[in-house]
Amino acid sequence: MPEEEIKVKKSIFAKLRNYFFAGIVVLIPVGITIYLTIFVERAFSNLLPQAINPNKYLPFNIPGLEILITILIITLIGMFSVTFIGRFFLSFSDRLFNKIPVLKTIFSGLTQLTKSFTNDDNSSKKMVLIEYPRKGIYSLGFATSVNTGEVSDKVGVKMINIFVPTTPNPTSGFLLVVPESDVVYLDMTFEDASKFIMSAGSIKK
Repeated sequence: MPEEEIKVKKSIFAKLRNYFFAGIVVLIPVGITIYLTIFVERAFSNLLPQAINPNKYLPFNIPGLEILITILIITLIGMFSVTFIGRFFLSFSDRLFNKIPVLKTIFSGLTQLTKSFTNDDNSSKKMVLIEYPRKGIYSLGFATSVNTGEVSDKVGVKMINIFVPTTPNPTSGFLLVVPESDVVYLDMTFEDASKFIMSAGSIKK
């Protein structure tokens, strides 16, 4: 086979390979976005009781209507929670859950975690770098609070509770308790860090 013909075939193969990878680059974000949209829509459909699901009474389904209704209900609950009666019910539910042994641990932990990530005080959710899983490799994490429990007392140094999220889902991850001297604090915001993690680092911050 002539050498020129071989070069032409290699060139065509290289172009087809590049087109294939270009297609992957285009389809991955589109596919993941569509998948997450369908997942969220189904999750909200299951979350919304069928008795108040408008699609149950309509002759045809309106995609995303459950999401809008659920967001509206959550917003109304939020508005109610800041009223006098709402604060009374919240205080009553806190006392009730804190009296039940098993639910007390779950409820208090989830409450503290939610407050940590929704608090407007940036000091409660500082973005940090820590050397993990080994020296020389850094992981991005959320410094949720200063450890004031038995861990710090036993170690004898100031320890920081750090939540290290996973990619591309930052809502899952694991807790690390790290000496403050080993923590590198960042100026990155909570929102920018979330985008950075969800994009697997493709969004530069």
